Amino acid sequence: MSRLPQWVGGLGAGLTRLSQRLEEQRRRAEAAAAADDPEELRRAGHADAPAAAGSVGDGPVGEGAVGILTTPRTQVPKTVDGVPHDGAEHAAAARPPESVPAPPAYAPAVAARPDPVAAVPWGVRVAAEVGWRLLVLAATLWVLARVITTIELVVLSFTAATLITALLQPTVGWLRRRGLPRGLATTLTFIGGFVIMGLVGWFVVWQVQDNIDSVSSRIQEGITELKGWLLKSPFHVTESQINSIAKNLQDAIGANTEAITSAGLEGVTVVLEVFTGILLAMFTTLFLLYDGRRIWEWLLKLVPGAAREGVAGAGPRAWRTLTAYVRGTVIVALIDAIFIGIGLYFLNVPLAVPLAVFIFLFAFIPLIGAVVSGALACVVALVTQGVFQALMVLAVVLAVQQIEGHVLQPFILGRAVRVHPLAVILSVAAGGLTAGIGGAVVAVPLVAVTNTVVGYLRSHSREQALRMSVAPRGATALGVAPTLPPATRAAEEPRD
Repeated sequence: MSRLPQWVGGLGAGLTRLSQRLEEQRRRAEAAAAADDPEELRRAGHADAPAAAGSVGDGPVGEGAVGILTTPRTQVPKTVDGVPHDGAEHAAAARPPESVPAPPAYAPAVAARPDPVAAVPWGVRVAAEVGWRLLVLAATLWVLARVITTIELVVLSFTAATLITALLQPTVGWLRRRGLPRGLATTLTFIGGFVIMGLVGWFVVWQVQDNIDSVSSRIQEGITELKGWLLKSPFHVTESQINSIAKNLQDAIGANTEAITSAGLEGVTVVLEVFTGILLAMFTTLFLLYDGRRIWEWLLKLVPGAAREGVAGAGPRAWRTLTAYVRGTVIVALIDAIFIGIGLYFLNVPLAVPLAVFIFLFAFIPLIGAVVSGALACVVALVTQGVFQALMVLAVVLAVQQIEGHVLQPFILGRAVRVHPLAVILSVAAGGLTAGIGGAVVAVPLVAVTNTVVGYLRSHSREQALRMSVAPRGATALGVAPTLPPATRAAEEPRD
């Protein structure tokens, strides 16, 4: 019994040395794993296993050496490839949780997969970002176009009322500055404007009906003269070809009675829609003339607060652009109609006054309207007066249009509504394809107003960014100041 305490003490000392050996082996394994050397890890395991076993079994049993414990060889922990089976559990328990054992030598190296976002090229990512935003904009425009097509009569009536209001609003302002109350000034302007437009329309219809018989007879005579000229011309046109073309025209115009009847029945519906649109445009014009400012203030309340300041500044500028465009277009169209009408009258072209009115109306379609109205006047002169008179009418039309394009439009319209000719042509074509003649009339003022609004909002956002930025100090502030300091201005001013 006296040897039991000594044996227990020796067992404790042996376990202590065993734990120290295992700790040293763990440190070597971590160092080998850090160096990514599996062979070093294997050698460390083979070198430490016998030492750990010998430290426990040094000396025979019964020698009485304190701290020495001798155990049978079958009780020593076995190792395979330097990795102890039984001691591994104690070593794993002693390791900190963040330590990870190195992989075995036979494990293949697997490369980490890259981030999918980083694998996509930068150009493809930018194109995808732009693409889906364009798709959203296209879908929005498509839905908007569908809505406008559904309520096309309302949209066209409101657009016409807006253009008429832009034309009549300066008159209301002039009457109010002369002391008339707002209601009376609006009533006088509204009645006078629509009475003048009604008289112009009635005059055109009256002139056409009064001269239609003489014009038809002259057209037949002109066609006969044109036929004789073509037969004698160097184009080698035969009489059978001319008769075939004339027969096809007669069949297309007068032979299809069913088409004319159906067109007449559809014309009743068209007339009703036209009268409905005219009445709607008249009421809309009246309220825009009287309550335009309060309607605009109510619309501003629907705009978010962050964008309200910019929209409030862009609205009056857009209205001034629209007013300048309508007023300038009316003046230019009136000058064109007067001078071309005078030329047609002195050249003895029939329907000179109705043709002048058509020239005035078609002038609201930039570029294309002038070409169509001038071509119509030339065709009437050709079939009624002959080739020479048609060439003279063409010369008059071209001269007036050149004066209009190079003198009148830059002087009257100015830079406020200047739009590039390519933008004018594309907008007129798009408006005509979308909403017919009404769309072609509205396209250019819409582009002009959009150009004004976008330019103002861009400058407004730039000013807001400068206002919110930190102001520079010292010498840097002098370089970016809008005005020079007094001392610098006095030094740079020329002296006598």
